[in-house]
Amino acid sequence: MLSLFSTFNQHLNFSPTQLEVILSKSLPEILNSPELQQELDSLDINLLKETLPTAGEVLAKELPPFYNWLKSELGLKRVPDSPDHTTKWVIGFVNNQENLIRLVELHRPVPRPALESAVPRLVGAFAGVEDQQIRREWQKVVAALCLVLVVASREQDRLNLVAC
Repeated sequence: MLSLFSTFNQHLNFSPTQLEVILSKSLPEILNSPELQQELDSLDINLLKETLPTAGEVLAKELPPFYNWLKSELGLKRVPDSPDHTTKWVIGFVNNQENLIRLVELHRPVPRPALESAVPRLVGAFAGVEDQQIRREWQKVVAALCLVLVVASREQDRLNLVAC
């Protein structure tokens, strides 16, 4: 399984040095950064919208075992009961109906080590998509969304250390 850094390096257009800098930023800094905006602007939104049924099928198939893994291997207690919530959120994001701040709020309770361990597996859920362009685009959007979650989680850890 790929590591967190390998996953981001493989699916996003950031050098390892850029990625280190990005992961050290605060949530507002990354949300307003030209790097993230450029990555989001480079998404083929039309292709993503056209292939929402494919993504829905992949998520419906891959998320239940992923959720079981989160519970059994990572010890997370609050895991969705079905893939519906995640699928609706990703579709909502692609359709500009959900925003990144809401995504961060939903994932605040997830401990950083668990979140970072889950990213490669979640991005990898699309590895079985036969069409290379569709696979790449969905892995890219999921990796970009996860990057925001990781930045927020790392920022929260830094704030918790300062508060101690």
